[in-house]
Amino acid sequence: MKMNFVEKLLKAARTNQSLLCIGLDPDLQMMPADISILDFNKAIIEATSDLVCAYKPNLAFYETLGAEGFRVLEGTVACVPDQIPTIGDAKRGDIGNTARAYARSLFEMFGFDAATVNPLMGFDSLEPFIEYRDRGVFVLCRTSNPGSADLQDQLLENGPMYEIIAKLAWDWNKYGNMGLVVGATYPEELARVRQLCPDMPLLIPGVGAQGGDLASAVRYGVDVKGEKAIIASSRQIIFASKGKDFAEAARDAALQLRDRINRYLEDV
Repeated sequence: MKMNFVEKLLKAARTNQSLLCIGLDPDLQMMPADISILDFNKAIIEATSDLVCAYKPNLAFYETLGAEGFRVLEGTVACVPDQIPTIGDAKRGDIGNTARAYARSLFEMFGFDAATVNPLMGFDSLEPFIEYRDRGVFVLCRTSNPGSADLQDQLLENGPMYEIIAKLAWDWNKYGNMGLVVGATYPEELARVRQLCPDMPLLIPGVGAQGGDLASAVRYGVDVKGEKAIIASSRQIIFASKGKDFAEAARDAALQLRDRINRYLEDV
């Protein structure tokens, strides 16, 4: 029987002893010269696939390339070993008919194991994603960017908006395939979300270039078993070198970060 997203995530994390997710976000200005994006991504994947629990391409970096970008994205997903889950970082959310098309695109055309979604338009905008019971659906909750406070910290009748989102996602999680996106840059909020949603997977961006505290991300992000935290890093790994040794440098950076995460896990 085919594994669902959470089962696949846990198996990869346990096999590789890793909570690390590498963001495959290519930037021609930061990449080595004279290499295609697909070859770059393939080399990064081959160098790091035994060190990660997931890969997360952000669709924006592919969409900006036009039609070729979609071919590169499709090829990138195909390069990921079958045992490692992929998360399409698309942050989709729209009315039902459009949401169904987005869900088909991400889950059927590109074959992602999970996707990020925006809950602002409510349950019906997410339901088409949730109905893919074997796929993961990560709801934006308390994101890592500074401007997230403009809306996500707003106090409503029942608490700040990010808490309302977490509680709604908990209620909507009828198939056990939902998770939340919570930035490492807001450790107190991360701890609160984990308290509200004790066994949901948390996708945690914001370590590295954005300055999130790794120790806090591990401490507050994992569940009671020390699992279900997906700590995402992109630039500090994939752009560790601009030379011909870029893949080896990416592996070294990924190994160091994976091992730092595991050291912090020992104190949880």
